[in-house]
Amino acid sequence: MTQFAFQAKSADGAEQKGTREAESESDLARVLRQEGFVLTKALPVFAKSKKNLALPFVSGVSLKEKIFFCKNLRVMAGAGLSLPRAVGILADQSSSPVFARTLYEVKNDLIKGNSFSVSLAKHGNVFSEFLRSMIKVGEETGTLENVLGIAVAQMEKEYSLKAKVKGALVYPAVILVAMAGVGILMLVTVVPQLAATFKELKVDLPATTRFIMGLGGFMQQYWWLVIIGLGGLAFALGAFLKTKSGKKVFDDAVLKIPAISAITRNVNSAYTLRNLSALIGAGVSLPRALEITSGTVGNCNYSAALMAVEARVKTGEKFSDAIKNYGHLYPATAIQMIAVGEETGETSNILVKLAEFYENEVDEQTKAFASIIEPALMILIGAVVGFFAVSMVQPMYSMMDAI
Repeated sequence: MTQFAFQAKSADGAEQKGTREAESESDLARVLRQEGFVLTKALPVFAKSKKNLALPFVSGVSLKEKIFFCKNLRVMAGAGLSLPRAVGILADQSSSPVFARTLYEVKNDLIKGNSFSVSLAKHGNVFSEFLRSMIKVGEETGTLENVLGIAVAQMEKEYSLKAKVKGALVYPAVILVAMAGVGILMLVTVVPQLAATFKELKVDLPATTRFIMGLGGFMQQYWWLVIIGLGGLAFALGAFLKTKSGKKVFDDAVLKIPAISAITRNVNSAYTLRNLSALIGAGVSLPRALEITSGTVGNCNYSAALMAVEARVKTGEKFSDAIKNYGHLYPATAIQMIAVGEETGETSNILVKLAEFYENEVDEQTKAFASIIEPALMILIGAVVGFFAVSMVQPMYSMMDAI
């Protein structure tokens, strides 16, 4: 397969351009003719497509891009367009080279006669198991349009939840980075000048002043070593967190930090409840829904809990009884309401209402987190500035007393 950058026109003058894979230029022209277009220009971009093969491991595909795809695919499917043509049109419209290439491959699989869910399953690094399972249910029941609508609603809620959590972390991150930058600038420029003055006057310096002067001198002389050290530390930390043990350490920590633990519990509870609601409502069995949802939650403790609950549900135990053992992860209210849902046969509806409740809780908690972190950062900045000021001003007062 070669990828072509092409331009084409329809009989009514409409233009289409983009990139597509085909065996040859004539094969591309034939496919476009089937869609009502005449190929006017085609240039092979094989080298570019080879480069893109590595991109999924670097950049991936954003959740926003997937939401756009599902939302528009639902509209096109409702309008009666064939799946291969709809996927091809969306591939042309995609701003992500990785996603566009993926969709072209999905389209080719559909043309070959593969089902939509099987075609998506070949790209598990792009399409989540949740989305693939929903689409499989839609294909089997003939309700693909409705299922896509449910999937879009779920992904939009997920996107909104992630945006709220990230938004709460942006402010403290910016402040800490700015504080570190100013501190380094002071150590490299101001401290060495004061150190030279103190040395010249032969002033007895306190331990804190000697520490700051030594740190400033080291950073001024070995700044390159500091950069390499910080870069290496960041790389090592990132690599550690990607390992199973590293992720376990991080996931355990966020469940114990006071201000963050409540947000973490509510976020993972909301993910669990909403995904289960969508899957059960679409007709997926509870054990299978639990298995799929275990792969969508971000915290490994929740993933392990759901897998354990799935194993007990398979043996015939009620969902509400099985999840009671994980009251340290899921709120007692959620567990009690799940039991009510099982008794009334309204499990799916109760799950979605609970998800909305915990999403609202996350919204309130992120706002409260921002109001708590602001004074805490001010205290931290004040302490650092005070330590620096006292350490550098104290020798000056000693000189004045000596005079």
